[in-house]
Amino acid sequence: MTDKAISPLRRRMIEDMEVRGFTACTQRGYLAVVRNFTAFLGRSPDQADKEDLRRFQHHMRSSGASAANMNLAVSGLRFFFGVTLVRGDAEVGLTTVRLPQRLPVILSPEEVARLLDHAPGLKARAALSLAYGAGLRASEVVSLKVTDIDSERQTIRVEQGKGRKDRYAMLSDDLLTLLRDWWRARREKGVMLPGGWLFPGQNPVNHLTARQLSRIFHGAKEAAGIDKRVSLHTLRYCFATHLLEQKVDIRVIQVLLGHAKLNTTAHYSRVDSRTLRAVKSPLELLPASKGRKKKVS
Repeated sequence: MTDKAISPLRRRMIEDMEVRGFTACTQRGYLAVVRNFTAFLGRSPDQADKEDLRRFQHHMRSSGASAANMNLAVSGLRFFFGVTLVRGDAEVGLTTVRLPQRLPVILSPEEVARLLDHAPGLKARAALSLAYGAGLRASEVVSLKVTDIDSERQTIRVEQGKGRKDRYAMLSDDLLTLLRDWWRARREKGVMLPGGWLFPGQNPVNHLTARQLSRIFHGAKEAAGIDKRVSLHTLRYCFATHLLEQKVDIRVIQVLLGHAKLNTTAHYSRVDSRTLRAVKSPLELLPASKGRKKKVS
């Protein structure tokens, strides 16, 4: 959507998304979808019909697009045709794709401890400890302000997290002590602004970015000698899974994670290793026979 003839369409689509309060990330994604569709079509996208959309989806699949990217394309094009163009006829040619169900890779408590021990400095250790110790997303960690830490109630106020929802996260004694150490260290250097970011960037006016925090995570992971395929978001998975292994009620974990549906939280129960180990395999209950012994000598 970069051609002059269709720039008014782009402006209208942006305005439609702004009215609905779409995040900047969603707006960029939707605009990229329509731009790619326009390049495929070779003409203004408002001239497309349902057959063009069907062909575009087939083109994406043939090009090896992931299920997530194909579904993003469906959402972006449905918005463009249904809202911006006020057309309901074209979007019937769009079909969502079933996402593959994959279990997250989980670090053991010992591996998490090793990773945090190898964090490069107090700032990195405090930020990564928040992701694990409170189950926060990367965007939530970097967006925290000093005033979001309530030491008296031992809670963390997460403002406008995913889904534009506020919530309170837990704040343990050890995490509070670590955050206090970090705050004092930065205040002494005069870079922790009153009411400012808990993790300021090089310019204290701006906060640390999620991408920078992700690089910190991977650096600590490599330094700790962890070869599992994990990401910064894994610490949030570990928070939930390790709580489940401690027999914490799944509904409590749902609230702490800020999940709207219990089914989302229940996903973590499939990687609860202690529950799996507590179940006896039917193989162990079989009577002993001559060819098989209960115990290996």
